[in-house]
Amino acid sequence: MSGREVLDVLVELRDQGAPHALATVVEVEGSVSAETGAKAVFDGEGRLLAGWVGGGCADAATAQAARRSLEGGRGELILVDMDDEILGTGVPCGGRMRVWVEPVLPRPTLWLLGAGRLTETLSRMAATTGLRVVVNDPRASRERFPEASAIHADDLDYAALCPDPGDFVVVATQHKGDHHAIARALACGAGYIALVASRKRAALVLQGLREDDHDQQRLSAVVAPAGLDLGGREPEEIALAILAEIVMLRRNGSGRRLRDIKPLPTPTTEV
Repeated sequence: MSGREVLDVLVELRDQGAPHALATVVEVEGSVSAETGAKAVFDGEGRLLAGWVGGGCADAATAQAARRSLEGGRGELILVDMDDEILGTGVPCGGRMRVWVEPVLPRPTLWLLGAGRLTETLSRMAATTGLRVVVNDPRASRERFPEASAIHADDLDYAALCPDPGDFVVVATQHKGDHHAIARALACGAGYIALVASRKRAALVLQGLREDDHDQQRLSAVVAPAGLDLGGREPEEIALAILAEIVMLRRNGSGRRLRDIKPLPTPTTEV
């Protein structure tokens, strides 16, 4: 297939938010069908959607690497040896190539419930870190949340709130709708739900959810107080602490100071 067709498929998958893998031939040796720079797109099941990396055994090996990359979230450089009959060619062709396979995962969505200084700040900061932002609040407007990908200002029963397990939810409405919104997010399988409320109110909301038969394992997704301990007090500082926690979870960070984890080497004095 042509490069344009590959590009068309990549754009379509991006718009759909569908995970996929992009394979690129980075080196060829001997007699192989593909050229350096050839590309192919594979879906989450390893099915070839577009492009060309040599066909036959090359596609099979690359498909396996595509599945691994999507499961682990890391790119992988593979060697496809066309002389290796184990790969299934049956007829060695005397060449080999290296293929770089990289996962393309959809951007997580940050769902913001509430329309105050904290959520406005979170919207701005989250957009710059690559998160897709969706705001669900009757007071929300495009003027207040220009970075948001979507705004639901007429969704009083939170019907539009359905986060994926890899999404993040911040509930900062400061009213009794918190309970309903969190229950909705839990039902969708959200893995992180930050509740911004006083300690007393947060305890009451969690107690109400337990009384609604939400088990403790599921309720562990609800984080209150939310954010890392940065010592912040202002809404903007609290927003930063919450986003720091989201980045830590998204990137598997420790939350510790980098200086303590990777101290600089001690200078040596030459005599």
